[in-house]
Amino acid sequence: MDEKDLEILKLVQSNSRLTADALGHEIGLSPPAVQKRLKRLRSNGAIEKEIALLSPSKLGREMTVIVQVVLERENRVHLENFKRKMRNAAAVQQCYYTTGEADLVLIVVVENIKEYEQFTQEFFFDESNVTRFTSSVVMDRVKVSLDIL
Repeated sequence: MDEKDLEILKLVQSNSRLTADALGHEIGLSPPAVQKRLKRLRSNGAIEKEIALLSPSKLGREMTVIVQVVLERENRVHLENFKRKMRNAAAVQQCYYTTGEADLVLIVVVENIKEYEQFTQEFFFDESNVTRFTSSVVMDRVKVSLDIL
């Protein structure tokens, strides 16, 4: 990966709808050269996914909760089972397996406190492997980004 690849990645991470023409103009490459690089960056996994960032409030998902989860048993079977459940839970936007006091940290987006209560019943209280969880309700979205460059 060279400097031109990094320039392309920086631009597409903030706007994945930029055309090869626009990218080429910005970084000084021809559109076919940009397309070739984009194809390689996608195939080698540097670009994992191209998504639209949606506004939760515009879609009635007013409540974001950061949840720290402590598991009773952290063996491979129990851990993988819980991770699978989190991957499949529509309300879970992000899930991280972490070091420290919590085993996992989740970003959960729901309509309201009632929906979050239902989520906790299904995934925490009904899950025998969850020892405890701590919830922090987000009061203000100060920064939302997946940018790494």
